[in-house]
Amino acid sequence: MDQIDTSTPHSARVWNYWLGGKDNYEVDRELGAKLAESLPEIIDIARASRQFQARAVRYLAGVAGVRQFLDVGTGLPTANATHEVAQGVVPSARVVYVDNDPIVLAHARALLTSRPEGATDYVHADLTDAAAVLREAARTLDLAQPVAVMVLSTLGHVADAGEAAALLRGYLDPLPSGSYLMLCDTIATPETLAGSDEYAEGGAVPYVSRPQEVLGSFADGLDLVEPGFGSISLWRPDEPFTGTPVNQWGFVAAKP
Repeated sequence: MDQIDTSTPHSARVWNYWLGGKDNYEVDRELGAKLAESLPEIIDIARASRQFQARAVRYLAGVAGVRQFLDVGTGLPTANATHEVAQGVVPSARVVYVDNDPIVLAHARALLTSRPEGATDYVHADLTDAAAVLREAARTLDLAQPVAVMVLSTLGHVADAGEAAALLRGYLDPLPSGSYLMLCDTIATPETLAGSDEYAEGGAVPYVSRPQEVLGSFADGLDLVEPGFGSISLWRPDEPFTGTPVNQWGFVAAKP
């Protein structure tokens, strides 16, 4: 296994810091605190992303009848992990997590334990190599059956929008009709763009914020699930939402 690099911030560990976790290092906390000071919304974004994930997985496992999930760029395990939510609805659900940080791998192996009726697995790979990820995921998932591909707060690591769109097609094209794409990411505002610059200057792998229309275009050719594309705060909230919607937008969409 690759050595854990504690000298450079890593997005999974910085994200863990924003969520109040303890699986991070001083270098991650320094960058996370600096960005949270200049972009206070990042804490709300991190929490909203986790909540959106749980609601969307619950919808897909329950209403949509999806039984397989590919969580790309999963990050460090937290409460309401994908397999916990999915198997809470359908105990036989099968989940594959994908990340490239050795600390995530170590924690995933220790904590992401499936119910006996279902299965979980972990692929240690770069998310940009869709073919390799799918090849490894096929050990656990039946790729001839519908799969929900989850790309949450992750696609900003692919700076070029054309490459990002091609990557998503690389995941979805081999999958059958009835598969889904669940996506969310930070939209471009003066504040989030400044935050992206500060994040990169802090030594982490750069992360881009995209205009709404670009992020929304990643659903082209897919059938959006209501309420469509918008702030994840407003995507099927468990209770009526009354605050300020976060500048993290996303969608759930089916492959026709």
